[in-house]
Amino acid sequence: MNFPLYFSKKIAFSKDNKNNLSKVIVYIGRLSVALGIIVSLITISTGLGSKKAIEDRISNFSGDISVKSTRSNSSYNSSVLETQGLDINAVKKIPGVAGLQSYASVSGILRTETNFAGIILKGVGKDFDKARFQPFMISGSIPDYKEDGYNNEIILSEKIANDLSLKPNDSIVTIFSKEDQKPIYRKFVVKGIYKTDIKLVDDLYIIGDINHVRKVMNMEDKQVGGLDIFLDDTDQIDHVFPEIEKYIGYKNYAEKVTEKYPQILDWINIFNQNISLIIAIMLIVVVINVIMILLILIIERTNSIGVLKTMGASNAQIRSIFINYTLLIMVPGLVAGNIIGLGLLLIQKYTGFIKLDPENYFISTVPVDLNPLYIIAVSVGIFIVSGIAMILPSYLISKISPVRAIKYS
Repeated sequence: MNFPLYFSKKIAFSKDNKNNLSKVIVYIGRLSVALGIIVSLITISTGLGSKKAIEDRISNFSGDISVKSTRSNSSYNSSVLETQGLDINAVKKIPGVAGLQSYASVSGILRTETNFAGIILKGVGKDFDKARFQPFMISGSIPDYKEDGYNNEIILSEKIANDLSLKPNDSIVTIFSKEDQKPIYRKFVVKGIYKTDIKLVDDLYIIGDINHVRKVMNMEDKQVGGLDIFLDDTDQIDHVFPEIEKYIGYKNYAEKVTEKYPQILDWINIFNQNISLIIAIMLIVVVINVIMILLILIIERTNSIGVLKTMGASNAQIRSIFINYTLLIMVPGLVAGNIIGLGLLLIQKYTGFIKLDPENYFISTVPVDLNPLYIIAVSVGIFIVSGIAMILPSYLISKISPVRAIKYS
């Protein structure tokens, strides 16, 4: 029989403890553990959820990896993607690649009788992944871009639609200009309205037929301006990226979505830093409170320590008793913290009652990622670290003389 563990359980669950002077301190300790668990769970779940939501939104709009011509410049007008050395079928077969779609883009101006907006027309074709884009749609529908002529239906962002007072089935004139040429006018019909909550996208992009871009940019029928490559798991981008580079040809280059939108990468990195900082602070607070509980229990039960020593218990056994005792006291706090923390997270996950300003946060509601691994790791981590942290303070027991402890009890 494990004597320290057995004795710890006996005193931890003894009815006599209800009248001990340390009762309030124990409750405070349990409260600190519960709060530590709650704050840690909320921080990790919302932090990772926000990070994943932002990455998924930008990846689903423009791909995890984009392939462009090396002739591309900083303008939004596409250069023709070079076919020499480009093996699209080989790219599709790379493990981790979920699919790809071609595109070409050109900048222009949407104009109404009373207002105008600078835009980028992202032309897509028959390989456009409508299912991936569908979650962004808030009204109307996604047109069929079959590349068999010119489809005049477009999709606007909610931001552009509101600025120009447009709704589905409205008509809009678009002006494209090129050097040394007269402006090119195109009349489009608004088929649908989307919203990504990412300002860099919603302020500029409209979706339309790639054939219109080809016509404006003097491209041939099958030429494209680039490829959007989607991955099964965005976290594998560093592993898949070098494989993709092998099949795109030396006249083209690949670009990660994090390189395309560095502002978003910087924002995502802030989540990582904040999560680490808050978890560290909560862990320190919990450990300090648990150590104080241990010291108070040792002082309060000095007489019991003296009796145990006179009965032959070693210092190591007594230290184990009090460490186990303190850890058992923590258990209700751990359970309560998990119940409350998970309850709050589930409410947010299914109701989204806490809103955010997408202008600043790139998302409109606080997303929640309930990863079981992290949930378990929080409780187990706090429990283990607290146990290790109590080893050094528990050596106070070895300084207690059994004779004096019993004499002055």
